[in-house]
Amino acid sequence: MTLVRYEPWSFMSRLHRELDAVLDKAPADVAAERSVSIVPRVDVQEEAQQYVLRADLPGVQPSDIEVTTDQGVLALRAERRAAGTTSTVAGAAHIERNYGTYQRRFTLPEDAVLNSINAKYTNGVLELVIPKQAKAEPRRITVAAA
Repeated sequence: MTLVRYEPWSFMSRLHRELDAVLDKAPADVAAERSVSIVPRVDVQEEAQQYVLRADLPGVQPSDIEVTTDQGVLALRAERRAAGTTSTVAGAAHIERNYGTYQRRFTLPEDAVLNSINAKYTNGVLELVIPKQAKAEPRRITVAAA
């Protein structure tokens, strides 16, 4: 299974947050711009009969998770929604937790059975079990004498 980590805007997002803090934007403006695209952390384990993929999706409701396959590509998408209010102290809000869309794509190996993928979400961790197809074993054909 090919895993590719893709975070092209992490530096710019961090720079933008730091500039907001320096310029002391209004709390409502800062909260409105906190929605980001998040690359979830993933563990992939290959076993004899299956692949097991575990993705950290903290703060996501199971109804906000979407897993799709198309032409050998597994796409994972989840939405973490903002908590209703932010606490304010002396007129300023301090926001460190991100919310937004988790997105990740994987190219599945040829022996993956796409129609039998099972998904389970427990305590902020999505677990996908992707069965493998049985490999065709070579067999010997006996030749009968005529």
